[in-house]
Amino acid sequence: MGTIEHIREGLEIAVGIIELFAVLVIVSGFIRASVAYTLTRRATDREKAFVAFRSRLGMNMLLGLEILVISDVIESITVEPSYMSLTVLAFLVALRTIVSWTTSLQLEGRWPWQPDTGGDKTDA
Repeated sequence: MGTIEHIREGLEIAVGIIELFAVLVIVSGFIRASVAYTLTRRATDREKAFVAFRSRLGMNMLLGLEILVISDVIESITVEPSYMSLTVLAFLVALRTIVSWTTSLQLEGRWPWQPDTGGDKTDA
C-alpha cells in the first residue's frame, strides 16, 4: 500500500503543477496581449488593435482551459475516484467545452465543427 500512496501523492503534486502552469499560460497571455495592444493601438487603427487583442486573449484562454481539463481528468481519476468526482469532472468538461466553443465562435466567426471558408472573422 505504501507504493500506491506515493504514486497518489505524486499525481496530486502533478495536478497542482499542471494547474499552476495553466494559470501561468493565461496570465502570461494576458500580459503579452496587453503589451501588444498598447504598442499597436498607436500605430494602427484602434478597432483593429482591439480585435487582435481579443483574439490573442481568446487563444490563450482556450489553451489555459484545455490544460485545466487535463488536470481535472487526472485529479478525478486518481485523487478520489467516485461517482461524485466523475459528475464534477463531467460538469467541468462540459462547461469548459461550451466556453471553448463560444470563444471559437467569437474568434473565428464559425462553430468549431463548421468548415473554414476562409472568410472574415466576426467583430462581435
